[in-house]
Amino acid sequence: MSNLKSVQRPVSDLAIDAKISIPGSPDWVGISENAVWISNQSANSIARIDARTNQLIATIPAGRQPCSGLAAGFDSVWVPSCGDRSLDRIDVATNQVVARVPLTIASSEGGIAVGGDGIWLLSDQRGTLLHVDPERNEVVGKVETAPDSFVPAFSAGSIWVTSTSQNLVSRVDPRTYQVLNRTRVGPSPRFIACDERAIWTLNQGDGTVTRINADNGNVVATVDVGTPGPGGDIAVGGGFVWTTAINVPLTKIDPTTNEVVLQFIGRGGDALRVGHGSVWLCSFFLQEVWRAPLPIV
Repeated sequence: MSNLKSVQRPVSDLAIDAKISIPGSPDWVGISENAVWISNQSANSIARIDARTNQLIATIPAGRQPCSGLAAGFDSVWVPSCGDRSLDRIDVATNQVVARVPLTIASSEGGIAVGGDGIWLLSDQRGTLLHVDPERNEVVGKVETAPDSFVPAFSAGSIWVTSTSQNLVSRVDPRTYQVLNRTRVGPSPRFIACDERAIWTLNQGDGTVTRINADNGNVVATVDVGTPGPGGDIAVGGGFVWTTAINVPLTKIDPTTNEVVLQFIGRGGDALRVGHGSVWLCSFFLQEVWRAPLPIV
């Protein structure tokens, strides 16, 4: 923690271009070509923010209790619904729900990935990974990963899935539905982010981030971000890795050194994504979305 203190700054030092109010319980963040999307569990809706104007331009009714992430792809935004046990598809051209795929969701604190030829999410405590075909709007395949797997990500032609109770990341071939290998990471990994070279897990058990080599599945670094406990999020963008946690809104990791180079502390944080030249931070308890332009120094 002593090394972290040397790079910590108050959140009031974070340059914020816009603060967008979203009453209710705004949470998950999704990025599409011209927009930022925020799920709102208590309002059973999805908010659409215009990335050019920072204005809230649509509030879209969705299934009950949208949960377990938010993802954009195939000209759509994909929204898991814990209340209706389904996956809603929102057409980005019309802001309308155009399909509902019946399925179960492993955890409200989970995730969803878009990659290859489909959408991927976990459906139960056994670690069953579902493949949803966007052409047919139905589940077309299943993979058994590891128990208590909740969050997938797509990178380097594979699906990477964290298992929180087993302290593992499973690598899945999306064509053969085979688990190619498993990597042991830090305690209680949940949220995960990827680029083409590395896989990064946010480990809730000890507040570290594990870096996995995407070529061979080996652990190459463990980074202490000092945020153990539930919640939080992780994303890659702008040449850096970013994490968030309640009241530690933003931590910046340099992937060239695998070290924390900047950390903002203070009220805020809990979900984030990177896109449109900015880091987007969502705090359900502040009922706000913040836009922090890159570079953040």
